[in-house]
Amino acid sequence: MIALFLLAGLFATVIGALPLGASNIAVINTTLKENIPQALKIATTAALAEVLLSFYALYYNMAVKEFLDTNQWLQILIAALLLLVGIFLFFKSKRKKDLKDSKSRFKNSKYLTGFVLGLFNPPVLVYWIVVFGILNSNELMLSINSPIPALLLFFLGVYLGKLGTLYMFSKFSVVIKERFTNVSLVVNKLTGSLLFTVGLFQFAKLYFI
Repeated sequence: MIALFLLAGLFATVIGALPLGASNIAVINTTLKENIPQALKIATTAALAEVLLSFYALYYNMAVKEFLDTNQWLQILIAALLLLVGIFLFFKSKRKKDLKDSKSRFKNSKYLTGFVLGLFNPPVLVYWIVVFGILNSNELMLSINSPIPALLLFFLGVYLGKLGTLYMFSKFSVVIKERFTNVSLVVNKLTGSLLFTVGLFQFAKLYFI
């Protein structure tokens, strides 16, 4: 049972890390211009920043959970937003984007680049607050007072999920770039499908479970 916390942290992080963001593009840029080991320096500290953001969100999550419990309309709104964002990403038209535009300001420190890009990312904090609300509403209770093994496994899942996702971006960035004319289009379709599925599950839970 406790292993579910590891899987929950891993799965939630992978979903959140799939859309092309600053750290993802920095990893792709570094892989194409240098090599995978250099890109992994960015991924390592970006994953650490993800753990810090998720911990911060968890610290304030109980207040959010109490609000959600007394305002079911907000849970419906979250499920609807997941569906809409999923549909939007899936059908989003491709557009040209030069990866060079995302060149890091901290060229001399890949570790610093990854940490800064990962930490100063407000949408990720909001994402984790929503994730903890969903987890707690599905009886996978997790709070700052949860058993230490559960917390450690969850945050290990967060770290591995972020690091693994960025590694996959690095590993297959060249292959994907050769096979597809727009990398973000492929990623958006995958992310959209996942978010749409989660949204459907939330509606099913509210009305049928």
